[in-house]
Amino acid sequence: MQLTTTTINIFAPTTIVIFGVTGDLAKKKLIPALWNLYKNNHLPKNFAIVGFARSEWSDEGLQDYMKGILREGGLHVDDEADQINFFKKVSLVNGDFTTLEAYTSLLAKVEAIDNAIGMCGDKIFHLAVPPSLYEVIFDHLHTSGLSDLCSGVGGWTRILVEKPFGDNWDSAQKLDQKLGSLFKEEQIFRVDHYMSKEVMQNILAFRFANSLFEHMWDTRFIEAVNIRLWEKSGINGRGAFYDKNGALRDVGQNHVLQMLSFIAMEDPGIMEPKKIRAARTKVLDALRVITPDDMIRRVRRGQYNGYLDEKDVPQDSKTETFFKIEAFVDNERWKDVPFTLESGKGMLENKTEIEIIFKGKTFCLLLPDQEVLCPQNKLIFNIQPHEGISVTFWSKKPGFGTVLEPKTMSFEYGEAKGAIPDAYERVIYDCIVGDQTLFTSTEEVLSSWKFITPILDNFDKVPLDKYTTNQG
Repeated sequence: MQLTTTTINIFAPTTIVIFGVTGDLAKKKLIPALWNLYKNNHLPKNFAIVGFARSEWSDEGLQDYMKGILREGGLHVDDEADQINFFKKVSLVNGDFTTLEAYTSLLAKVEAIDNAIGMCGDKIFHLAVPPSLYEVIFDHLHTSGLSDLCSGVGGWTRILVEKPFGDNWDSAQKLDQKLGSLFKEEQIFRVDHYMSKEVMQNILAFRFANSLFEHMWDTRFIEAVNIRLWEKSGINGRGAFYDKNGALRDVGQNHVLQMLSFIAMEDPGIMEPKKIRAARTKVLDALRVITPDDMIRRVRRGQYNGYLDEKDVPQDSKTETFFKIEAFVDNERWKDVPFTLESGKGMLENKTEIEIIFKGKTFCLLLPDQEVLCPQNKLIFNIQPHEGISVTFWSKKPGFGTVLEPKTMSFEYGEAKGAIPDAYERVIYDCIVGDQTLFTSTEEVLSSWKFITPILDNFDKVPLDKYTTNQG
């Protein structure tokens, strides 16, 4: 794969508008990410942050709220000069996302910022709100003139949309048609923050910059691929949202399938966003559809004990908190290699990993009484909680005789010099510079729903197993 070097100007004035600035995503991720970007000089010199929420706070109220979040998170906000410079760029617009009048106020705020700097600056609209609000926000951004505020006068407008994008193939297609009628594809940044994690990005470098494994990256040498996204906690008070979506919609259609596409994609030839996204789409398009007759054999689902006692969860809910799917990529490279896709709440531990199991030899030079005739090598991409890469190989155990024992070579990013950017720091930064590599395209979204929707439609054919949580 050819590497390219691009000079990117991030110094144009930029206004970042956060829809739902008082919500959970902004609190846990966006506000800390913006502060870290500022502290590390990764925001434009002339920037503004506009919170848009139903809250009746003043600008100072939002600033105090953000300061509290940063201190609670242990981030360093003791430098008075830094605080003054950062928070003087923070303001709030109060309003209801569903009424056009609120967008008139938002337009006035954004125009006032542009007037103060003497030019029409760049705009980012980050939708940190429930997906049910997307369509009305799209409409009002367009009707109010916010979506093309700087059209023809220099500045660009981009929109960050969080997952899930739709809840099946039909709704995703409808939503995409709406979004596509208002924004060009190069303006749309669909967020799957897993793709912005350091290990996910390094999968491409590991595969395509090293000949050691790439020539073995196919059905001749790989026996199976296991993708696990385990969470020890339950639904953490998200009963209303979670029960409507379930595990497969919440993480399967996006995080898990994106991990699969990174592992299974072909060499795009060049580090260029359109090429990389097209290569990922090709993998998703090649996924073997799971028919109703396949469901019992290739799909499992479960619900942890106690889920029905969670707030806002109906007593007769059949929503899954766990799924396990046997998937196949029907192309020459991956013919008959099973990809096991697994995710659940209340699991044994917090762990997200991609495990590559290589085929064992048909004959091993071992002593006859050795139980393991042909040891297998494993390669694991650890995505969380400890980002890194490990390889399991076999060596002779010291001493008399010939006994093999497993050894592991590993690399953890925590050992690397320099801070690893949080995934949302990368999300915001890449949106500012216009790099869509780590954002899902229209084609990827629809291709992933094409695989997931038949499973959702036939979930009732699979027993809903109960299992005990391991929270605590």
